[in-house]
Amino acid sequence: MHPLLCMPLALIGEYGPVRSLFQTQTVSLCQSCFGYPVSIFFIVINEFCERFSYYGMRAILILYFQNFLGWNDNLGTAIYHTFVALCYLTPLLGAFIADSWLGKFKTIVSLSIVYTIGQAVIAVSSINDLTDFNHDGKPDSISVHVVLSMVGLALIALGTGGIKPCVSAFGGDQFEKGQEKQRNRFFSIFYLAINAGSLLSTIITPMLRVQFCGIHSKQPCYPLAFGVPAALMAVSLIVFVIGSGMYKKVQPQGNVMAKVASCVGFAIKNRVRHWSKRFPKREHWLDWANEKYDEQLISQIKMVTRVMFLYIPLPMFWALFDQQGSRWTLQATTMNGKIGVIEIQPDQMQTVNAILIVILVPVMDAVVYPLIAKCGFNFTSLKKMTVGMFLASMAFVAAAIVQVKIEKTLPVFPKGNEVQIKVLNIGNDSVNISFPETTLTLNQVSRASEFMTFSADKLTSINISSTGSPLTPVTHNFEQGHRHTLLVWAPNNYQVVKDGLNQKPEKGKNGIRFVNALAESFDVTMDGETYKNVTSHNASEYHFFSSGIKSFKINSTEIAQQCGDEFKTSYLEFGSAYTYVITRKGDGCLELMISGDISPNTVSVALQIPQYFLLTCGEVVFSVTGLEFSYSQAPSNMKSVLQAGWLLTVAVGNFIVLIVAGAGSFNEQWAEYVLFAALLLVVSVIFAIMARFYTYVNPAEIEAQFDTDEKKNYQEKSNPYPKSDSVVQTQM
Repeated sequence: MHPLLCMPLALIGEYGPVRSLFQTQTVSLCQSCFGYPVSIFFIVINEFCERFSYYGMRAILILYFQNFLGWNDNLGTAIYHTFVALCYLTPLLGAFIADSWLGKFKTIVSLSIVYTIGQAVIAVSSINDLTDFNHDGKPDSISVHVVLSMVGLALIALGTGGIKPCVSAFGGDQFEKGQEKQRNRFFSIFYLAINAGSLLSTIITPMLRVQFCGIHSKQPCYPLAFGVPAALMAVSLIVFVIGSGMYKKVQPQGNVMAKVASCVGFAIKNRVRHWSKRFPKREHWLDWANEKYDEQLISQIKMVTRVMFLYIPLPMFWALFDQQGSRWTLQATTMNGKIGVIEIQPDQMQTVNAILIVILVPVMDAVVYPLIAKCGFNFTSLKKMTVGMFLASMAFVAAAIVQVKIEKTLPVFPKGNEVQIKVLNIGNDSVNISFPETTLTLNQVSRASEFMTFSADKLTSINISSTGSPLTPVTHNFEQGHRHTLLVWAPNNYQVVKDGLNQKPEKGKNGIRFVNALAESFDVTMDGETYKNVTSHNASEYHFFSSGIKSFKINSTEIAQQCGDEFKTSYLEFGSAYTYVITRKGDGCLELMISGDISPNTVSVALQIPQYFLLTCGEVVFSVTGLEFSYSQAPSNMKSVLQAGWLLTVAVGNFIVLIVAGAGSFNEQWAEYVLFAALLLVVSVIFAIMARFYTYVNPAEIEAQFDTDEKKNYQEKSNPYPKSDSVVQTQM
């Protein structure tokens, strides 16, 4: 038989086809590949393409909200996290459909079609020319794009969430009894495919986004960046369908969820009804459902509830793990991304996790676990998960240590009723600036060395004076908790500007603003950004740029022809802010004076690698093992349900982050890291105690025993002669 042709055949007995009392049993005569069913390779490729599609789309989603739809940070972030939450809630729906109605195969195919349509819809929504009827480069009806985007995201959330619990469980179904070792390794390969797809997509998709495309006007190419993930999802669906003839398909067994809910409800009601001591206790609370439900269903529900009980502490792991994309990324924005000749942007540090996964999964599977086994240590699934939680806790201890080092280098920003002021003399006269308890003397076109901090209630007076000029008081209502710049160009001329920077620039970018010391207004164009109409003796707002040397051009009608209007910045590092003062030299040409507002980051982002390594090691022994454990301990008709329960712990973990971060007001970020580390350490001890009392089961053997007993009972009922008579007749 050709290895790719898999035909299910009826069991052949000595005298022809053998049929059970209830259904025709089938076996798969598929040839294996390296000891694995050929069908799982289609499933692994399917998962790789699907994860590429999902993470590729998600990598640029927040930028699409901000730059294309024009949403602000708060709205974009809220919609983004709502979408992610839906992706981890819909697995319950997918599990219900798979185990109760369509079966895993049909559920995956059906929801993958929905998924593909959703990806295509969001790609269409990002086409600028769709509603740009006047060809001015901007959509004329942004609401059309918003509606299409929301429809697309809803379909994607339904699709990706719905197939999540089904694909891994469907892969586990392909293995026969005696292939436990191969099945365990399959879950490692499966997890490897997830992270390989994630890694490649988060690298490739942003590269596609920065290309320019369009019919009437050239825009960042969101249609291409969303279109490639849509194409990969179509490939994922096609590959999965191609393997259809080779799959072992377990048929759904009716509305399992309804049976479970009904059985549990009856058991609770019956137990409450018989609460009196005169009724004998039963071994398990679900045994109170014996009067109405068969023992096999009750036994299966017991398996599920015992595993679900173990799930209770697990969200705490995900509460820490998912902070890679939030707290740890924010931490990276305060660090220097230059490692040797390589420059790493803060949001690119998340790829370290995916890279380490690709390395560590095969190392753990082929080297570490066999060595532990040779040492005679019984490293069970629950022990692995406990170790994973401990490693994640230690990762946050490492993050706290790094944060302490970072905070020693951070600039001091005003808090509460404090006000910070820096003075820039952009004129040609020397001036004296008197503050409460201190006086500054500034020469022409010069600046104060740093921001000065004052308590707002003690900032009673600021005066400007110069030789031969009267005292000029500064009258301004300084906003508490903010930085301000006092621009002075004559003893009696000044301007107060609120800086607008109360923290390090986000994502490690560098803030640049321009101060106009000229008599006329001008525009500045820098790296595609335009500072429009910077008025005389005033400051522009900050615009933010990535690291490197940037060129900029000053556009003004007052620049003499013999003078240059193009300049270059100094090398921009990470997380800095500068003020460029534009003045005129004696020959009439322009010159620059640079004032540093925020110093660049000095702590290397390489110091984050140990915490990523610890967290990834924890993920490998926790998450991969958890997938396999959830499958192995689930009854045949509830495997997708338990996979959905496993994924639900991820959603709950994200809610924990919101609760802890919202409830605790931490002045120091390292303290929050220590709190999370301590919480997970306590939870890992609780989980270890719970695991100590867990008894591993083999659901297939338990169900087979019930089937054997059922057949025996059926044969006894259908045999009209007693067993003893039959024996006598045989002897005679």
